[in-house]
Amino acid sequence: MWSPIFKLGQVLKGKSSSYKITKQVQQTVWFAKNLKTDDPVVIKSVQNHFRVENERDVLRRFQDRTRYLRPMVDEIKEPLEPATIVLKYLDDDLRHASDTKKLNRKELKYVSKRILEALSTLHEDGFVHTDVKLNNVLVNYVSPNDDKVDIRFTDVELADVGSTYPAGHKYAKEGVPIGAPVWRSSEVILGLPWNTSTDIWSFGICLIRLIYGGDFDIMTPRGVTFDDEGYDVHILMQHFKYFGPFLPSLVSASEVSREDRDFICKIMKLDPRDRPMAKELLQDRWFEEYSER
Repeated sequence: MWSPIFKLGQVLKGKSSSYKITKQVQQTVWFAKNLKTDDPVVIKSVQNHFRVENERDVLRRFQDRTRYLRPMVDEIKEPLEPATIVLKYLDDDLRHASDTKKLNRKELKYVSKRILEALSTLHEDGFVHTDVKLNNVLVNYVSPNDDKVDIRFTDVELADVGSTYPAGHKYAKEGVPIGAPVWRSSEVILGLPWNTSTDIWSFGICLIRLIYGGDFDIMTPRGVTFDDEGYDVHILMQHFKYFGPFLPSLVSASEVSREDRDFICKIMKLDPRDRPMAKELLQDRWFEEYSER
């Protein structure tokens, strides 16, 4: 039987402060209070698994190079085991935020730019995030008293780098499955080697969902459940339906502007070799005449 690592009210001592556990939100994630500043933080820890150590190492390498990765703010030293990190607390994740209220045009480009900036930083060193999805994009909101802004977010940060690996890692070369099924690229579903371009596909799925708003998800198969043996095959069929060699119904849909269709079609290439890099997408005309405020 699984037993929790930490108890409510337990105090953990880090390098720079101490933290009091206030709530468990997942099996390996807790909310806590910084006892020095009184600010909320996120505690992440797991027994007998390398994931937290990997997230720590990736953030040590990259977080000072970009503002768009959710940073580690401290490391717990008491207790020393298991490895435990303290992460920045943000108000919400982008999936919930966009489900609650569809993003406007400025918000759409505001968050897209920041996701791509984070990916560009990782990809520059050949690292693959492997789990790009709206749940892993965290946001802070502007002050509720500021009703004159047309972008409701301040911080936008890509989170959960515990499964981030170099493209030369054995998992990538062996085509080990990564990420959640509906966000996976075609090569991942097929069990082929993957690299940074798989993140670009997943970003494209994020973008499509944000453009449509609500709970619209083109890659979720109809008539089958997650437990069905052929679930991944049905997702792959969705890939070919919308982005294969035949006329794609998505890009001819009246709900999507021509500007957005052109941008999406540059991203959603079945062959990973045909997908643009994150730094190239940041220079795309889709971001022209884009003003954040």
